[in-house]
Amino acid sequence: MKKIIIASICLFVATLFNSCGVGNYTVTSGIEDKAAICFTDSSAYDISVSIDDQQYETSTVKDIAHKTRREIKNTAKHAIKTTPGRHQVVVKRNGQTVYSKEVVLSTGDTKIIEL
Repeated sequence: MKKIIIASICLFVATLFNSCGVGNYTVTSGIEDKAAICFTDSSAYDISVSIDDQQYETSTVKDIAHKTRREIKNTAKHAIKTTPGRHQVVVKRNGQTVYSKEVVLSTGDTKIIEL
């Protein structure tokens, strides 16, 4: 009789641990639906940027020729965040247009434009 009770308790405990769940969770990940534009030149200076007629004030990131890697912190600090897709970008320095083109940005893309 003891063997039957012990076997029943073991079967109950085994069933309890196998069927006990804490719930279902769904985890999604992916790239945020954002893009960014950053500008570099041989020296750092203030610029006015127009993206689809929306105005931004930022600075260029100094591009150092002998370094193959860009300064990530400065690039991120001076990046202009926008939506993915086609954008008309106009860059002005001291009132003069120094860059004017249509730029295509992908989701999660950071476009670095050299002036």
